Amino acid sequence: MESCAPSSLEKICKDETMRLRDIYIGKSCTVFFKSNGPLKIVRGQGQYMYDEAGNAYLDCINNVAHVGHCHPHVVKAGAEQMALLSTNSRYLHDNLVLYAQRLTNYFPNKLSVCYFVNSGSEANDLAMRLARCHTKHKDIICLDSAYHGHLQSTTAISPYKFNHIIGWQKKKSVHVHCGITNLKRVVAPWSKKREERVVKAPLPCTYRGKYRDCDYPAGADLGLKYAQEVQNIINQTHTDGRRIAAFIHESLVSCGGQFPLPKNYLRNVYRYVRAAGGVCIADEVQTGFGRVGEHMWGFQLQGEDVCPDIVTLGKPIGNGHPIAMVVTTKEVASSFEAQGAEYFNTVRCFSLLLLLLLRYGGNPVSVAVAAAVLDVIENERLQQHAKEVGAYLMASLCELQKRHPLIGDVRGHGLFVGVELVLDRQTREPAGEQASLLSLRLKQQGVLLSTEGKYANVLKFKPPMVFSRDNVDTVVSKMDSLLAKIEEECLDLRYNFADVARSLASSAESLSTASSFDSLEESSEEDLSFSSS
Repeated sequence: MESCAPSSLEKICKDETMRLRDIYIGKSCTVFFKSNGPLKIVRGQGQYMYDEAGNAYLDCINNVAHVGHCHPHVVKAGAEQMALLSTNSRYLHDNLVLYAQRLTNYFPNKLSVCYFVNSGSEANDLAMRLARCHTKHKDIICLDSAYHGHLQSTTAISPYKFNHIIGWQKKKSVHVHCGITNLKRVVAPWSKKREERVVKAPLPCTYRGKYRDCDYPAGADLGLKYAQEVQNIINQTHTDGRRIAAFIHESLVSCGGQFPLPKNYLRNVYRYVRAAGGVCIADEVQTGFGRVGEHMWGFQLQGEDVCPDIVTLGKPIGNGHPIAMVVTTKEVASSFEAQGAEYFNTVRCFSLLLLLLLRYGGNPVSVAVAAAVLDVIENERLQQHAKEVGAYLMASLCELQKRHPLIGDVRGHGLFVGVELVLDRQTREPAGEQASLLSLRLKQQGVLLSTEGKYANVLKFKPPMVFSRDNVDTVVSKMDSLLAKIEEECLDLRYNFADVARSLASSAESLSTASSFDSLEESSEEDLSFSSS
């Protein structure tokens, strides 16, 4: 076999990287474009990532690099603190308390107590512990197709994940059902054991959900109708002799289809849940820190009077550095502290593990990085930037929608935008093949844009916050020409979209690969979708 030589930013060449990954990395750890030449990214800057050959890719999906890849101020802050001290939080350190004080100024007054952890998954795990401790109840309501993390506890509240795990719904420790119709069947015969149970509420999507805007007159309160589904779940839960500990939600739905919650949804759901003795958890991991433009936090889009009891933060808080947080009320925090003393003997192992978790979370280096990220958000006015560029992105995509029948819906706030592709605007039949085909072709032209939703037919925009109007023009222009080509190909075959996608995929090997940005090579059918970022 002919040996390859690595580039200046590689330790080994791409082929060797792929070979070693295949041997040593678990197969469930997926990569983008697996069969069509996965990208090897060796450098990032701002809203761009670069492969080993020096090709630049415009990053439209990496919300983790919130203020841009390798922002110099963030890099400097982390390096300087690491040169001074990196230890756990059992020692007093200014970084921890000053950042907590600074960040809570962005929240409503009642959200004033912080817990530092290492990831969004850990934050949501801790949020559930706080909720169950405070309420003394066990059941959790989540949204169908939700995603809240990879821990065993957070997978249990993530239908986006557990719906695809063989045997998960047979576990007796967590019971899941959707709506009310099959509740009794699912929990029997072990419901009397008072084990923890998770209940799925219908996804409150007014374009593709149970209550669609096209089926109701303009101005209909669909948020209230979806909220009443949660009330029905609460009523049935009480009938079964159980109680709700918490309702957890993303403030804008990501993996479920990239859309905002309908007006009045949270206002009513929060009222129902609290009346039932539960608390409300807002997962801001993907939507917080100014991404929605109009507000710092996504839940604020529902009204200034809408405030959760617990908020979880992750990913963007450290621009990719491992730090996350839970922010809650003094009342919830006090309940948690009281449990630690009262049940120390019976939960000693649990208490020690949690203590270790909280000790490492919020170490001086991680908090220095988080503080630097907040500096950049403030100094570069990135929240306002997200509002302005996001509005321009939405307007540009809506203009694109007028020219392309494949685009069924454009929705979002700030730099959190979804574009849903459909085969027919009347029936709203999802065009998953075409969405994935478009993302593959965009990749060949240096744009990274992936798909989301139950049918993988929603193009998701969650770029670094430094994404510019020029970047919008670039992406929309490429989408315009590629959509026209896809629609033309489909028209030639009487709109047999699936056949077109399969035909293009099977002929990919015959396409020229002289330039990765000029050719339109396609992958096999198994690659016509992205994993969630």
